[in-house]
This record gives sequence, structure tokens and C-alpha cells, in this order.
Amino acid sequence: MPQSKSERPETMQAVVCHGPEDYRLEELPVPAPGPGEALVRVEAVGICASDLKCFHGAAKFWGDQSRPAYAEKGALPGHEFVGEVVDLDHEAARRWGVSVGDRVVSEQIVPCWQCRYCRRGEYWLCEPHVVYGFKTRRPGAMASYMVFPADAIVHRVSKGLEAAHAAFAEPLACGLHAVERANIRFDDVVVIAGCGPIGLSMVAGAAAKSPKAVIALDMSSTRLEIASLCGATRTIDITQEDPVDAVNTLTDGLGADVYLEATGHPASVPQGLNILRKRGTFVEYGVFAADVTVDWSIISDDKELTVLGAHLGPNCWPTAIKMLESGRLPMDRICTHQLPLDQFQAGLDLVGDGTKSIKVTLIPD
Repeated sequence: MPQSKSERPETMQAVVCHGPEDYRLEELPVPAPGPGEALVRVEAVGICASDLKCFHGAAKFWGDQSRPAYAEKGALPGHEFVGEVVDLDHEAARRWGVSVGDRVVSEQIVPCWQCRYCRRGEYWLCEPHVVYGFKTRRPGAMASYMVFPADAIVHRVSKGLEAAHAAFAEPLACGLHAVERANIRFDDVVVIAGCGPIGLSMVAGAAAKSPKAVIALDMSSTRLEIASLCGATRTIDITQEDPVDAVNTLTDGLGADVYLEATGHPASVPQGLNILRKRGTFVEYGVFAADVTVDWSIISDDKELTVLGAHLGPNCWPTAIKMLESGRLPMDRICTHQLPLDQFQAGLDLVGDGTKSIKVTLIPD
């Protein structure tokens, strides 16, 4: 049953970022929605690899000599989530087509709708670039309640899904966007590096394009087994087999047509450049904790490669939600851990370990 205002508590638990490696569980007032906004009771929030990198102080989030800080102290983390609408006005209900009691997700970026990119329809590249969970003005979902601002992009999700599965719409949409960037064709050999949440999403998306082969790379036999369930036609344990040699053998020495990078590990970049055929396509999605150096002559003089970036999951959320609702993915195998919010540090540690989990999700009270 939808929650009435009289049943709503005045305070809530929330994880607050006070700087790198200083996240604290605190008691905060339950936020109040403004005009055109919605108050949402958080059902589940996933811990992303970028959350972990932010926690550990990566320069991408906290700045260095060449870039300013993106993250802010005082922010509430959490950008992949699902929740129930508990309060909204008529304007918000009309704009989003949702009602009190509906289960909803919001795309991780809240566009300004005024900058050059937003005006061109490229909202995921919005110049102010406010993603939930990194700025104080857009608190994330590691809390019992959160507010969807009027500029947010909101989608309804079936209540038949487990909360942790529904929150997976965010990484799935991200993986699908990377696949779209690759422009995969029927006769392509596609290689996906890394079988974490984003990589497995790429495997499922690439398989849906029906190419000649979908090859998944990882160091974990468990993750590779799940990649097969997601649609990989071949898996390679890179601790047991050289992936460049393996792909060359499979392609008569030609190399792969497409390489999707989802590890965020520096070694995966030259690996991909060497796996690709001439005029192949490299799509980078991983978030790196440090700078990566490669031999750029491979990209130009040796192979004339197409190198593309991919960011967020624009225009892919409806498809991601339909894939989850269809049961297409082995979500019980992907969503390995669900922890209460007060165990957020244990969740971060699980993600950091990299061997015991795939998707770790926090469940607020």
C-alpha cells in the first residue's frame, strides 16, 4: 500500500560522503519534494565501480593537477536505484505519467535542458553534468528516501521484479548504449572485456544484435559461466589462455571486428588494440582510476581503427527495463549480494575485492 504522509517518518538513515574513504551513516531529515518533484522511497540501490573509485579518491572524481574535482563533500552517494513514489504534485504526475504507489527509476543524470548538448538532444552529455550521488544539490539513493527533481527522466518499472533486479536497469542501459555505439553487424566478431555488471550487460546487448560471435573475456570462471547465460558464444579465461592468440585462431588471423572495454583496467586497452582487425572498432566504457598509456600508432598507422567513447545509457532505459521484465538475463546469478544500508562499507569492500560478488545492492529500511 502507498505510504500516507502520517506514516512517513521525519528522519531517515543516509550514507554521507565526507571525502575519500570517509563515508558515514547519518540520520537526516526526510527531504520534501518541491513543485514538479517527487518523493521516492528507495527500495534498492546498487554499488557501482565508479562509487568505489570515488570512495578511494580517484582523480576523476576528486581532481588532480589537470582537472578540477567533480565529487563534493556532503553528497549522498548512489546513482543506480529503484523506488516507490510516495508524494508528488499534479505537474510531476502529468510530466512523467506516474502516480503515488508506482515503482520508478530515474536516469542517473539530471539534465539542465538548457546547454548546447541538451538543446541538441544529447542530454547525457549535459554541460553542468549533474549525476545523482556526486553533488550536494542532487542527493543519491543511499538513503531511505530521495527526491526526483523536475528535470529528471523517469521510467516506470514492474513491481513483479525483485528490487535488486529492478535497480539493475541502470548498468544494463549503460551496457546497451556501448553496444549501440559499436554499430554491430551480423557478420561481426565481438569481444567484450570484463564480465562485471556492465560487461555482462554488453554481452546480452551484443547477443541481441545476432552477430557471428560474442566472445567474453574475464579472469573468473563463474563470471564467464554467467556470460554464457547472457548470450556469449565463446568465453576466454585470460589467466589460462592468451586472448589475442585465441581470437586470431577463431578468425583465421584477422582479428575481432569490435572490442568493448568494460574492465577499467589499464591492461585491457592495449589488449583490445591488439585483438582488433584493421579498421576494427574499439568502444571504451570502463572508468579508470589512473591514466592509461598506449601506442597510438596501432590506432593510426598500423590498423586505422575507430575508437569511440560511451557514457551513461541514453535512450536505452526502456529497452533495459523490457529486458529485465522479460526474464532474459540470469538476474539471480548477477545480483549476488543484497545488504542493509548500514552495511554499506561491507558492500564497498565486496565490490573492491572483485572475486566474491558481481552486483552488490543495498536495501534501505
